[in-house]
Amino acid sequence: MISLGIESSADKLGVGIIDDKGNVLSNIRRTYKPPYGSGIHPREASEFHSSTMPGAIEDAFQESGIKPNEIDLISFTKGPGLGPCLRIGAVTARTLSLSLNKPLIAVNHPIAHVEIGRLVGGLDDPVVLYVSGGNTQVIAFSEKRYRVFGETIDIPVGNCLDVFGRNAGLSDKEKPMGRLIELEALKSSNYVFIPYVIKGMD
Repeated sequence: MISLGIESSADKLGVGIIDDKGNVLSNIRRTYKPPYGSGIHPREASEFHSSTMPGAIEDAFQESGIKPNEIDLISFTKGPGLGPCLRIGAVTARTLSLSLNKPLIAVNHPIAHVEIGRLVGGLDDPVVLYVSGGNTQVIAFSEKRYRVFGETIDIPVGNCLDVFGRNAGLSDKEKPMGRLIELEALKSSNYVFIPYVIKGMD
């Protein structure tokens, strides 16, 4: 079985083709880059996705060597994410599904991250610390579904790293912000004590 997936939940657009053994046949990514310090504007990001989607799909087929009629199913991110961006991915996926007469599967974005981690790590029933731009959660499978057992109540760790990195002037097309901050930290051996207070259930 071969699946084409579309990810368009925020600033990044992804089109990938995988087989049922977890082999990644193509993984095409495009990233909307907002003006420095302005953050992601949903409408502008969705316009970027709309303009780059056809080329990304074409590149995914070319990189994989798979023809459109060899695809067995189409999947797309249904949420959570930025509404205008999600809409571009959903409409594109539905169009492909109808034109190729293939089944369509809507995917929960955070659960997809967890499932990829399980696949790559060869894990059966993990307790997951899920850290992304918009979420920081402790997740586990219980009673036939994934459940959130704890999460941040102020700012997600990924968002915190992104904001800090941008304000510190860090930027690299190929590396995520967390990695850039880590590389900067490795340049120094001076440790600074930062006190913290835990109140109640925080």
